[in-house]
Amino acid sequence: MSVVIQRILLVDDDPVYLERLARAMRSRGYEVVAVGSGEEALEAVVGWVPDAAVLDLKLPGCSGLQTLRELRGTLGELRVLMLTGYGSIASAMDAVRQGAWDYLTKPADADQILAALHRDPSQAYAEEEPVPATLGRLEWEHIQRVLADHGGNISHAAAALGLHRRSLQRKLQKFPPQD
Repeated sequence: MSVVIQRILLVDDDPVYLERLARAMRSRGYEVVAVGSGEEALEAVVGWVPDAAVLDLKLPGCSGLQTLRELRGTLGELRVLMLTGYGSIASAMDAVRQGAWDYLTKPADADQILAALHRDPSQAYAEEEPVPATLGRLEWEHIQRVLADHGGNISHAAAALGLHRRSLQRKLQKFPPQD
């Protein structure tokens, strides 16, 4: 299933990361439109049709998942790669269920993103051995899942986890553990 990707839509609310990624993609010969919100992404595709999109999961206003649904509804078989600094199994499953091509955690560089966009879905992860998750990673993913189940409300999530609110806030300030 070979698809030529020439035009890429980048959507991220971090202007420094967005500009760095856009510059890297342009230097590799891709036509890039880089925007900072889901609303801007939906406006950009009115007169321009990308071959692929790279969306941040957490966007102001229209979230990455909402933007994913809108883009897939408008552009059909668009390859959409979800990026997030808050990676969890639950958010990955949500993104894939809603039509994401693949899912990467930040900081992902241009080469990793392009490799994921060009990956043949029938071969995806076929050669990779599953890596057992560390205890820290499992805890992080569980916290993220409970937080998502409580609509991002830290007080309610802390009560459900049996933690003090401040303890949960400290855990959330840390970066996800690397496997």
